[in-house]
Amino acid sequence: MSTRIDVLTGDNALIGGFIINGGTTPKKVLLRGIGPSLATGSAPLTGVLADPTLELHKPDGTIISNNDWRSTQEAEIIATGAAPKSDLESAIIATLPPINPSVPGSGVYTAILSGHNGGTGIALVEIYDLDNAAAAPSYLANLSSRGFVQPVDGVMIGGFIVGASTEATQIFIRALGPSLADEQVANPLQNPVLELHNGNGALIVSNDNWADTDKDAIIATGLAPKNAAESAMIASLPAGNYTAVLSGAGNTSGVALIEVYSLH
Repeated sequence: MSTRIDVLTGDNALIGGFIINGGTTPKKVLLRGIGPSLATGSAPLTGVLADPTLELHKPDGTIISNNDWRSTQEAEIIATGAAPKSDLESAIIATLPPINPSVPGSGVYTAILSGHNGGTGIALVEIYDLDNAAAAPSYLANLSSRGFVQPVDGVMIGGFIVGASTEATQIFIRALGPSLADEQVANPLQNPVLELHNGNGALIVSNDNWADTDKDAIIATGLAPKNAAESAMIASLPAGNYTAVLSGAGNTSGVALIEVYSLH
């Protein structure tokens, strides 16, 4: 999964969470924090984060951090074929154990993308599964990102890939705002709006208030949002690239959380 947003300071850094589930085999992942290279290419952005710093927080409290990707694991990162374009961008390769039912909190990881020396700007955090899907029983079961949502270029854009399968994959996506106040998050987005687009950019489905559509199916997942103003959707998706866009109704701003679940 990837998430792009305007990264601010303190609690308004970009926070990405993911869960590894299935079997006992650890999963090898690549995390990237991208900033300067967003200002290049066919659709260059302005106001990008000049020097992103990346942290990976493990369930036991240990932290792996990286500022400039060439400073550690350079050869291993190049070998993935996904090395960042700018030397100021960040990357981490880690092999991480999945959920162990006998160990509370296991299998849950957090990536934090911030600006070096308090820098701010638009940035992208990405999580790649480096394992052969057929050979590795473990999988990325839940992906989430939290950040400060603003209008126009400040919306949160989350990208994810549905792998090849003989059947469509059931995906559940939700956008949380008001209920974050229950976790003492300051300035939550009061009315998040969620859109799902396919790889060509076409809108597949949108939702403002989760109970307006598929209410019973959403409740049946056990993942229904707590607040009626929050958004959620269930989609049956063939293999391909998809983008979830989280914005504030009426061009409002605030901290919000987007989550993507594979409904195995």
